[in-house]
Amino acid sequence: MQTVVIVGAGPRGTSVMERLLAQHTLDPTAQLLHIHLVDPFPPGPGHVWRTGQSRLYLMNTQSFYPTLVPDQGVAAAPLAGCSFNEWRAAQQTTPWEQLSADDRSELAFLQAGNFPSRPLYGRYLSWCFEQLKRSMPDGVTLTIHAAEAKRVAREHEKGGFVVELLEGEKLHADQVVLALGHVESKLSPAQRELRMQARANGLTYLPPAVPNDVDWERIPAGETVLVRGMGLNFFDVLGQLTEGRGGAFEPTGHPAGEALRYVPSGREPVIVGASRRGTPYRAKAELANHYPHSVVLRFLGEDAAAAIRAMGATAGFRHDIWPLLHRDTLWAYYTTLVRTRPEAVAAEFLPELDALLHSGLDDGGGAEWEQRLKELLATHVPAEHLLELQGLARPLSRHLPRPGEKHRFATRAELDAAVLAYLAEDAAGSARGEDDPVKMAICALNAGRAIIKSLVADQGITQDSWLGELRGWFEGFVEGLASGPPALRVEQLAALVRAGVVHFAGPDPRFRIEQGMFTVSSPWVADEPWTARCVVEALAPANDVQASESLLLQNLFADGLARPRVMLASDGQPVVTSGLDVSLPPYRPLDGAGVPVAGLYVLGLQLSSVQWGTAIAAEASAKYRSGYRTVRDADVIAAAILA
Repeated sequence: MQTVVIVGAGPRGTSVMERLLAQHTLDPTAQLLHIHLVDPFPPGPGHVWRTGQSRLYLMNTQSFYPTLVPDQGVAAAPLAGCSFNEWRAAQQTTPWEQLSADDRSELAFLQAGNFPSRPLYGRYLSWCFEQLKRSMPDGVTLTIHAAEAKRVAREHEKGGFVVELLEGEKLHADQVVLALGHVESKLSPAQRELRMQARANGLTYLPPAVPNDVDWERIPAGETVLVRGMGLNFFDVLGQLTEGRGGAFEPTGHPAGEALRYVPSGREPVIVGASRRGTPYRAKAELANHYPHSVVLRFLGEDAAAAIRAMGATAGFRHDIWPLLHRDTLWAYYTTLVRTRPEAVAAEFLPELDALLHSGLDDGGGAEWEQRLKELLATHVPAEHLLELQGLARPLSRHLPRPGEKHRFATRAELDAAVLAYLAEDAAGSARGEDDPVKMAICALNAGRAIIKSLVADQGITQDSWLGELRGWFEGFVEGLASGPPALRVEQLAALVRAGVVHFAGPDPRFRIEQGMFTVSSPWVADEPWTARCVVEALAPANDVQASESLLLQNLFADGLARPRVMLASDGQPVVTSGLDVSLPPYRPLDGAGVPVAGLYVLGLQLSSVQWGTAIAAEASAKYRSGYRTVRDADVIAAAILA
């Protein structure tokens, strides 16, 4: 009998199990197979997607997007399960007996284009796991261990591995799959210092965490709380401290941007948001599909990606990739502008732009091409309609200091008004969907990101470009534009600002402890710093294997079965990256000597040094190859195990 231990029973671990069952069925000569699933959390949902968490936690993708079960890219057909959207539709007519009353209530109104709650997605994952259990082929057995694995060690006498659980039980395995997902992480030096000072002053410091793991009751009503980070977790914090405390949003009858008012419960704190940009992530456009029909990648498509891969990992992001994506982004913006505001642009503009975009491709464009673009735009497009990509990422930069002043905002109220105007404009743009030029430019960036993910996974760019260009500037730039929340969340935030519940600290915030209190100030704001007795880090734990608190990862390093990946920066200096050093697929960790560990495999977040965007779910009916990368990786691992 062959024995496999899968450490981590969330979506990635369950996906490996699904692929093992599907492939085992195809081989009538396959030997007996026993699977051990090891996870302290329930199989399917795992840690992040637990079914008992608050309904206020929403997914960041619409119902039509995620799937656990592959629908392309693999040879062995699934034995059971379906996409989330197919499951959603089926539950509305033939509900699963294990649905809760809240599940049923949500499903009654949930449509393909809506954003489901995380507990409902967890219920889907539970259902998929149950279907897999019922569909297990002859010759395959399963044992579930509600426990944490603390060590994977070679078993020299028998061959294979021994997996030691935290309580002491030892599992013998021929192969082991590490699908660990989110694990606890050490704080950064600055965070540790802040926490230490907070303890010394009797203050409350809530470190980065999965939002459902946080005790939000520790934040008193009526007091000020400083929230560092205005990405996706920021909106989770807002939900728990407003609606989660009995507040309510009501429709106003006004257009998008002013469509809601907030009715407080009186239990809310005063929330001050702070981030480098000074503004939250931009909201997603309201679309019927993940990629809008009007946006076509004419330059950075799959054919271009194949040509870049053929260069043999000599491509640079700025020289070979960004010029193509930049052209696609320009075309998406200006074609949408001409379609929706034809009176604003000269009739001959688009043909001239098209010709310019197709020029300079051999050398990446360069300064001369950029100057020609600038001149063309100045001739045909009014200044108020120009696309300023960097301005989209730093929207408050349009506010210039008054003559003789060094600050851009004289008061907190002035800053709040500027951020509120940005939120209202952003929500209105999301409501326009494919008719909003800015949102379509962002959608082009998002589509290009899907192509880049495949290029990275296929080792299509140089290490120094990965470090200094893709991760160094583009990742942060595109995250704030294309990875934002549902438009509803930005609409709600605008209502909270109007209600005086939420305020902002300003760009480039500085956190300190002064006179026994947390303070946050911004060089952009002349007013007094905000002070509070509580700080919340609105961030997920860092996805960095070296900073991990996971006993399992620490022991893998100590035992020489794994190491972090090291890359060379442009100056030739080695840089220790966030993920494990692994072989080509199927991803085997490299041991201390740089040799792939036979029989040991990695899937998911710990591949962040060879893949880009490892946290996103597999995409149903994916348009681009990267959309089904995770299920294909699981399929390749399953094939290696059964071989």
